[in-house]
Amino acid sequence: MHEMIKVLDAPQAHPAAFLSQPRQPRWQKIGLEVVALPLGIILLLVLWMMVVVVGNYPTFILPDPASVFNKLSEIVANGLLWHHSQATLAAIIGGLTLGLTTATLLGYLLAKSPLLERLAGPYIVASQSIPAVAIAPLLVIWFGSGKLSKVLICALVVFFPVLVNTIVGIRSVDAGLKTLMRSLRANRWQTFVMLEVPAAMPVLLGGLKIGVTLSVIGAVVGEFVGADRGLGFLINQAKGLFDTPLMFAALITLASISLCLYLLVTKLEHWLLAWRR
Repeated sequence: MHEMIKVLDAPQAHPAAFLSQPRQPRWQKIGLEVVALPLGIILLLVLWMMVVVVGNYPTFILPDPASVFNKLSEIVANGLLWHHSQATLAAIIGGLTLGLTTATLLGYLLAKSPLLERLAGPYIVASQSIPAVAIAPLLVIWFGSGKLSKVLICALVVFFPVLVNTIVGIRSVDAGLKTLMRSLRANRWQTFVMLEVPAAMPVLLGGLKIGVTLSVIGAVVGEFVGADRGLGFLINQAKGLFDTPLMFAALITLASISLCLYLLVTKLEHWLLAWRR
């Protein structure tokens, strides 16, 4: 008891003391990020080179970084990389647009109507239990091996995570704020624009982050099944020729596209959610 009294009588730190604690300057954070990325790449390249040297692997099994870099420079110089990359990018952008639009609209309707969710939910979940690799050949048969089938496969892969995040985001809006909007006589459109969209935006952008990375997978799956151009087609071609450096070059390009899309969404999130800071 006496110890408790001593604790209660002890002088408490003022909240301002916590606010006045020194923070890490922004330039230091940026400096750490700038240094960490090149160091990570260098470490990865060193480990890669060590594995190749110690294992004494032939080039068609595991090429060294220099061979991959030379192949990447070659296909950039002769235009082969851009020829295939633009086909994959077109499928990604088309699939993202279609998948995000349909998933957001349907997700909003399901979030607003529990009855509709109970009716349509089992069918949506069942459709997602079928792997994209399994349904891709069917879409190629129905819509051909052109751009449309790749866009549809990409949209199917993006659809479900964005749908779920849309439902969660809309339903996470505070009920008290909805009551406030009704007391201010706001109509449905005003409530949607001024309350639901800003309140659900963090969750929606989380779904978009997942969607942009999955869109690359969807586009490549479509190109694996049937295509005459694209990075997935290039990987298949490299596999048939045992040109492993070409395969690595295409994989590095795909990873770079996925990373760039993710960073774009991160910048969009930083801009759209500036009001939270």
